[in-house]
Amino acid sequence: MNYVFDIDGTLTPSRLPINKDFEKFFLDWMTNKDVYFVTGSDKDKTIEQIGDKVWLKATKSYQSCGNAIYQNGTLIKQKDFELTTPLKNLLDEFLLWSEWEERYPQNIEQRIGLINFSTIGRECPQEAREKYGEWDKQTQERNTFCQIIQEKFPELEATVGGQISIDIYPKGQNKAQVLDDIIGPVTFFGDKCQPGGNDYPLVERLNKLNEENNLSATIYEVKNYEETWDILKRK
Repeated sequence: MNYVFDIDGTLTPSRLPINKDFEKFFLDWMTNKDVYFVTGSDKDKTIEQIGDKVWLKATKSYQSCGNAIYQNGTLIKQKDFELTTPLKNLLDEFLLWSEWEERYPQNIEQRIGLINFSTIGRECPQEAREKYGEWDKQTQERNTFCQIIQEKFPELEATVGGQISIDIYPKGQNKAQVLDDIIGPVTFFGDKCQPGGNDYPLVERLNKLNEENNLSATIYEVKNYEETWDILKRK
């Protein structure tokens, strides 16, 4: 069995370090299992959250929605995507349009294979992050921005990730691409599994493969790491 995990909101609280008790449990649970991470974050941010020991113990880690693949700490494959002027202009317009007033640095971040965009800014404190996340649930700002991006740039995909940002990448370079590399049955854990979430392309492909009897897949849509922990205790 291949165990595939999103990280932010699935193995850790959003953008916060892994719970120490869960870390100890998870390191032991990973032993002699094929464990893969797939996240929109880059390597450094992921290690900030789950630590070197957990990150290095994975069979592979698919960073930037699978556009940067690491094995034993080494980058073994990557797909590039650079921010274009027309896309940057649109993202700058979003910053002007948004009714959310509290702003912090790093609204646009270039990662390997994708662009991450956040109205509030990635350097916001945790309290502001929580407030924006709740506000976005009510206003659906990020979903609206994703729809506009895909209408204006049909060659791109835009999905909601974490609490405060969206991921933008060339069509097809989403989390589902990891299944081109993972052979055999899959058990997946993620928290953004609904349409518009950055786990959804992977879930959609797993469901399709299940329907076609081409793969045995189990999908767990979790609300937090505690729910993930409860499920893993039974495995």
